[in-house]
Amino acid sequence: MRGYILNLKKNRDEDLIVSILCADRLFSLYRFYGARHSPLQLGYKIDFAYESDPFFMPRLRSVSHLGFDWIFALSKVRYWQIFARLLYRHLSGADEIDDFYFSLLERAALKLSAQNPKRVLIEAACELWEREGRLHSDLKCLICERRIEDSLVALTHCLTPAHGECVYKEGFDREALIRLFETKETILFDDKEIDRLWRIVEEGL
Repeated sequence: MRGYILNLKKNRDEDLIVSILCADRLFSLYRFYGARHSPLQLGYKIDFAYESDPFFMPRLRSVSHLGFDWIFALSKVRYWQIFARLLYRHLSGADEIDDFYFSLLERAALKLSAQNPKRVLIEAACELWEREGRLHSDLKCLICERRIEDSLVALTHCLTPAHGECVYKEGFDREALIRLFETKETILFDDKEIDRLWRIVEEGL
């Protein structure tokens, strides 16, 4: 099986509970500590097997890493791992998972080879919110519920639009935001605006 490591939790010394997102489910598997094991890293894609245990958690077996060409670029790995944590918190508690989430990571991982990581992951977050019906492309204010006609649109959690005066936040260019919501492209935002958008994404998916 193949999947992405979304969470690593230490248990009893060096043993680990490993959460792995595959195409159809989020696994929680136990890995016993041992010198012959290769280290596991958050966000890595792995090939693995698991062994059921009637008296305990299923065990993680036969792990091999499936690397990407950007895996040693620390800045990209850092943002990728942040996104992995956010996705784990979002999906935690679910057993059966729509294959959309695995495919989302597959597409984003490929884009990271040539693109800015924050841009790739902001666009991925927008894809997720659209899939779940939480991308508010109608630009209706979260607070007053009126449509936003201003040239600048403020954003709250999950890039939810609001009037700047309703949430006391600096706004983003309306046309650039419409482009992002319609095409999932951040091309019209400059790097400073990308930093601001990323800080909102970091609040949670």
